[in-house]
Amino acid sequence: MTIRVMLVDDQVLLRTGFRMVLAAQPDMDVVAEAGDGVEALEALRSTAVDVVLMDVRMPKLDGVETTRRICSQPDAPKVLILTTFDLDEYAFSGLKAGASGFMLKDVPPAELLGAIRAVHSGDAVVAPSTTRRLLDRFSPMLPSSGKETGPAGRGLERLTDREREVMMLVAQGLSNGEIAARLVLSEATVKTHVGRILTKLGLRDRVQVVVLAYETGLVRAGGGAP
Repeated sequence: MTIRVMLVDDQVLLRTGFRMVLAAQPDMDVVAEAGDGVEALEALRSTAVDVVLMDVRMPKLDGVETTRRICSQPDAPKVLILTTFDLDEYAFSGLKAGASGFMLKDVPPAELLGAIRAVHSGDAVVAPSTTRRLLDRFSPMLPSSGKETGPAGRGLERLTDREREVMMLVAQGLSNGEIAARLVLSEATVKTHVGRILTKLGLRDRVQVVVLAYETGLVRAGGGAP
């Protein structure tokens, strides 16, 4: 299956470089490009896209708001945020808006291609250690009182004790393997628990699990339980 990619960046040369890298892949096709969020939303009305590579700092409509609007649509494409600086606050906001992960713009081509494939398959592409640092730094930006509010927050009561335990460890930045070792479970069992958590809470991926855990006060800055 060919992955249909849209490039959204106000720098033409950067889009050209990404397009050249992607065009060399037998399983990828750049089907649309846009120089800002307004153009991106317009293109999506007439073009089927699987993965959007989204810059965050653009004129007219920035990448965060564009991501929010894209991800609010049914059957929305996956969004991969591209940022110039590691732990950019815009990247954090993009994850909250529904993006499936973020990467630096100067990432090696092989890692970018791997990230696109991972996002397309439903995985997140923020490494656990990066997720932990990201949330530890920017959790004060979350407009949360520590209460389990909102549809997903209220859905926490539907989780089993084990699922809440797994969710807390995901939010602390542990990988499936690390969670399995901590709870003395198989990785397959942990993956099943994570899948059930996503389904019950209506979340897209484990990045959104982390954000929700911080928003609802299930974990606090620093990675621990409250």
